[in-house]
Amino acid sequence: MMEKYEIQKLRELPIEKVAKEMGMKVEHHKALCPFHDDHHASLTFSKTKNSCRCYVCMRSSIGTIDLAMRYLGKDFPAACRWLAGEHQIQLEEDSSSGSSSGSSSSGDNSGKSSFDASRYARFFEHPWLNQAARRFLFEERKIDWRVVNWCRLTSWTDKKGINWLQIPYFDTEGRLIGIQNRNLDYTKKKSSSGGCSSEGNVSSEEKNPGEEKEQDAPRFRFPYGARCSIYNLPVVKRLKPGDRLFITEGCSDCWAMLSAGHKAIAIPSATLLKTEDKQLLTDIGRLYQVEFHMFPDQDVPGESLFMQLREMLPQLVHHQLPPGCKDFSEYYLLGAAETSGSKDPINK
Repeated sequence: MMEKYEIQKLRELPIEKVAKEMGMKVEHHKALCPFHDDHHASLTFSKTKNSCRCYVCMRSSIGTIDLAMRYLGKDFPAACRWLAGEHQIQLEEDSSSGSSSGSSSSGDNSGKSSFDASRYARFFEHPWLNQAARRFLFEERKIDWRVVNWCRLTSWTDKKGINWLQIPYFDTEGRLIGIQNRNLDYTKKKSSSGGCSSEGNVSSEEKNPGEEKEQDAPRFRFPYGARCSIYNLPVVKRLKPGDRLFITEGCSDCWAMLSAGHKAIAIPSATLLKTEDKQLLTDIGRLYQVEFHMFPDQDVPGESLFMQLREMLPQLVHHQLPPGCKDFSEYYLLGAAETSGSKDPINK
């Protein structure tokens, strides 16, 4: 059973961002309503209330979870799990629902959650990347193989044939403290065009087997008790006074930053900055006397994360991404972030 604070966290996710993640085209706070034959963008979003309403087919406004339920055709728990997976939020109920190497199924939910590192440590002794992982890391993301080795990324395939990238989280001493599994076969729901229906509640009979395999599995999965706080903490031991340390949002941006030749760590999500993470960042700055830098994602959560960090790290340097780049990974793929021959970034 989900806790009230978890449900509240999901309700606070920016509804326009969630709509876009589900495949809806939102422009000027409006979109074509997927719940009736709409041709005039009658679904209106309110950023202040974090809700939306179609004045043609809805009696009242709905929030983030309700929108996901209706659009994806899921019940309340399934919609919450989908939202949590999209935003790397671990739910307490996940501790009793895992059934693969990506989730524990111990059956004991009493007491405080505890991550059994010894159970998973062997997976990272000899990392192995399957074809899907190699394609994702080297062809799609252009990550340097030395970064992949440093981060000890590995992969596995579950019983349903879904490929997962297994991402270990270590503390500053190199001890395994958590794991994040990323679904490499996950595809975001695409909005329809050209007269096709964009209703999210498609029946299972209408799905082809490939779609069902990809969409029924979450985008992210965490083992029971895994603590995915700040990513790439082992780099801290390599810091010297005056070094530049980049703070990124998510592992992918961190890999891109490392591949570009910078020292970097990552915050799991803009919506998931914990008190202990803030304290750890403050301690790193105080103990190692480093300069903190950041390329915030070009969206409201990204800028919000920067402002949160700057409250405790007043010297945090803001680097502006160029137009058209939503995050540092896209900037890196353009080749603009390479250390050789690149122009100095724009600072604020």
